[in-house]
This record gives sequence, structure tokens and C-alpha cells, in this order.
Amino acid sequence: MKDRRLSGGKTMERPRYLPAFAALNAIVALAFGTFAAHGIHDPQAREWIMTGVMFQLPHVAAVFGLLAWRNAMMVRRGAWAISIGSFIFAADLDALALGAPRVVAAFAPIGGSLMMIGWLWLAVTALAGERFDSLGE
Repeated sequence: MKDRRLSGGKTMERPRYLPAFAALNAIVALAFGTFAAHGIHDPQAREWIMTGVMFQLPHVAAVFGLLAWRNAMMVRRGAWAISIGSFIFAADLDALALGAPRVVAAFAPIGGSLMMIGWLWLAVTALAGERFDSLGE
């Protein structure tokens, strides 16, 4: 996709770090999902990992869809919240499956909350139309 011209002749670059982070998030999900399917024998550990993968992969796809939908700072902020949230949520479950102390489970709600905040942010952004597109640019 081409860069978008802003008022005053400036161009808004396509994001690089967000899709790179989303791709790494997908790699982590695939690696842990494969590991759970072939290398984890404890049913509880396998379930934790697969739950993380089940949340992580669709949110990765959603981030790429959001980037294709609209190259606007408000959309990217929501997509960042979703990406970071899904990573934290899944990483927390992965850590538990690998034997981390149960206190680590306290981080999963942070990830889940970030995902929900990101989606709420995007709902507001979508309803606002292009009115928010120039904010933060």
C-alpha cells in the first residue's frame, strides 16, 4: 500500500513495528501450539497452551485486517492494545504450562483487559469515522 498524503504535504508512513510484532506473535503461537500437540503430555498444561493459541492467532489475523482497513493512528493504537494483550495473555498461559509459579496467572487478566480495551477503542474509532484519523499524526 502507498503512503497517505496528509494536509501540508506530509506523508504518513505505513506502520512497520506493529505488523512485525503481530508476525512474531503468530510465530510464538504456532511454536507453542505445535509443542503442545507433540511435546506436552500433561493435559492441564496442554489445555493452557491451546487456550493461549486460541486467543492469540485470531487476534494476529485481526491486526493485519485492521492495518488493511485503515492506516490511521487511532486504528493502530487499538491494534497495538490487541496485539500486546493477546501476547501477554498467551505468554502467561504458556509460562504456567512450562511450570511457572501460579502467581504468574495474575498477568492473564492484564492481557485480556488490553484486548477488550483495544476492541472497545476500535469500536469508538469505527463509529467516529474519519474524524479521529488526524489525531496523533
